[in-house]
Amino acid sequence: MKAVGYQQSLPIDDAAALLDIELSKPEPAGRDLLVAVKAVSVNPVDTKVRRRAAPPAGEFKVLGYDAAGVVEAVGPEVKLFKPGDQVFYAGSNQRSGTNAEFHLVDERIVGRKPASLDFAPAAALPLTAITAWELLFDRLKVQPGKSHDPRTLLIIGGAGGVGSMLIQLARRLTGLTVVATASRPESRKWCLELGAHAVIDHSQKLPPQLAALALPPVALIASLTGTEQHFPALVEVLAPQGQIGLIDDPATLNPMLLKAKSASLHWEAMFARSTFQTDDMIAQHQLLNDVADLIDKGVLRTTLDQSFGTINAANLKRAHALIESGRAVGKIVLEGWE
Repeated sequence: MKAVGYQQSLPIDDAAALLDIELSKPEPAGRDLLVAVKAVSVNPVDTKVRRRAAPPAGEFKVLGYDAAGVVEAVGPEVKLFKPGDQVFYAGSNQRSGTNAEFHLVDERIVGRKPASLDFAPAAALPLTAITAWELLFDRLKVQPGKSHDPRTLLIIGGAGGVGSMLIQLARRLTGLTVVATASRPESRKWCLELGAHAVIDHSQKLPPQLAALALPPVALIASLTGTEQHFPALVEVLAPQGQIGLIDDPATLNPMLLKAKSASLHWEAMFARSTFQTDDMIAQHQLLNDVADLIDKGVLRTTLDQSFGTINAANLKRAHALIESGRAVGKIVLEGWE
């Protein structure tokens, strides 16, 4: 089968950073689905792994987490899907990735593809939808379904993939006031289109911008990027007994800043369930089915922004380069194999 992989951790402009390769088609076992991959999207984690994790000498590492495709075959213990089913999922960081024509994935972290979406817009959704959902509802314990919630949610980095889903979930499924940050006109416009009540600029001081809005207390903060840079300001604007959730990788963080406000810090890592094979691993299957239902009902929308053509090394290098530039809005998707 065709795939895209690498043997060395290299800058994305290096000719060998990502390569078109041929691999053996895998066989499903246990609760595995063998999925014929029709479309993939690229996330910041893809670029981080490429830069940091080289495979053993002589071997290739295949990246990719998000995928939409068709079940080709199933393992003997599979209960949820059958060959021919159209699915979408975010995979596991413990297994070979989705940048391959055929891919193995545990059925417990797979959802049915939204019927109203083609493969490309569906592939934009899984990793960011899972991350945003778990951060909002599992980590920060926001209750969906309330028509009014007297709190403000501040989202740092609202125009990225996770922010794009988090704005929608918070605006459509909760009564929170949603404030996103964005530093460019196009990203500001994107956040407002997705439902943010207001947008402020994270390249400027946050406290005076929030004060000028005169909104309900900022009791919840989702820090999706630049946490190390923004943390003192986040603590300053956070209401007493508030909560901060984060997904990025700050090198240093001083949690003592939270003590005076009895505030709490929460991490969201969407691969935790699959990495540790938790008892509630199937929650991601159920979550993705809920997202598919919400998409099909028109409550949520895909966050696909750009399509970069077929799945090959050259197009994936373009996608990695754009993500590393920090200027991507929404999601980048690739579809089909030549």
